[in-house]
Amino acid sequence: MDHATQVRLTREVLAHLDARTTALAPDIMYQATAAYDSPERLRQEKDILFRKYPLLMGLSGQLRGPGDFLTDDFSGVPIVVVRDGDGVVRAFLNVCQHRGARVAQGCGNTGRVFTCPYHAWSFDLTGKLVGIPHGSNFEGMDKDHRGLVELPAVERDGLIWVVPTPNANAKLDIDAHLAGLGPELANYGLAGYHHHETRIMHRKLNWKIVIDTFLEPYHFAFLHADTVGPIFFPNLCLFEAFGPHLRETLPRRTIETLRAKPEAEWDLIPHTALVYVLFPNTVLVMQGDHVETWRVFPNADKVGECVMYLDFFVPEPAETESARRHWDRNMDLTIRTVDEEDFPVGEGIQSGIAAKAQSEMVFGRNEPALAHFERSVTEAVTAGQ
Repeated sequence: MDHATQVRLTREVLAHLDARTTALAPDIMYQATAAYDSPERLRQEKDILFRKYPLLMGLSGQLRGPGDFLTDDFSGVPIVVVRDGDGVVRAFLNVCQHRGARVAQGCGNTGRVFTCPYHAWSFDLTGKLVGIPHGSNFEGMDKDHRGLVELPAVERDGLIWVVPTPNANAKLDIDAHLAGLGPELANYGLAGYHHHETRIMHRKLNWKIVIDTFLEPYHFAFLHADTVGPIFFPNLCLFEAFGPHLRETLPRRTIETLRAKPEAEWDLIPHTALVYVLFPNTVLVMQGDHVETWRVFPNADKVGECVMYLDFFVPEPAETESARRHWDRNMDLTIRTVDEEDFPVGEGIQSGIAAKAQSEMVFGRNEPALAHFERSVTEAVTAGQ
């Protein structure tokens, strides 16, 4: 985030503090609870949001050198992402073109080729089929058409994006997709961050309810009264939309200290949690000393279940025991707060929806980011039908 934007947002926060106000949506929004428990709605979301939209796969630091790869199945599509010999990030369906076995598992470095564990067909880092044991048995087969199926992928400013649907003629225009948010993300230097840890969580609530919980501080003083609540101002946030994406600024109480400094010295980031929704399913949180990405997916066809992929990124690799303990404690605190406070409430919400206790939810004017996200999901699903 550039300094001019930091100054603008800091001024807005301080003005709200003085006036005891917060960013407001134009109107109250009513959301049908069917959006969270309809199997048909989930099918539409999976077909449109999780097949046709660019999905964040990770940060550049996870693929630092040629042959570094990661796999991802959570969209419902088996994907392998790799950095090739020229340093280009590529994505493929993780499917051998012989009998359909996966050519890669987990993450790591594959060397110069992916080798299928079933019959040892091998594919280079551009997806080309380069080796077949006992190849004479396949004489006449067109090897050029048996390479790994490539997916649209792009690496930009430390972020790696993939569209899970093959389209050889598609060019992934990530700048257009980000709707003006790209330059702000570029200012964070995300390519320089190092991956510390990944945690995978399965919970019994709709995937959107997970994202919803990040999008309003209205609950901080109540649900988080003894954890993160005292760190932040309750019921105070800033909100800005970038197409379907958004930025929510959650000020820490320490932001008051900036009043005594000239604007040229203002640094907003240590005094806030900056929450971005990278539509459709990623919450990126810029903290003062680290970055979190929460990638949230439906759990198969279970409308009331989801899986979350939390990645923790740090500015320097944790090479000492004390550094590892420090970041492990940070990760544990992050998990503990949501796992002991937010997610149990969310699972209770899902149970209430299943019980048909209400036909709609109410989003107050003081929850503008939440309303924008849910409205964007509905608009995207409707437009994609």
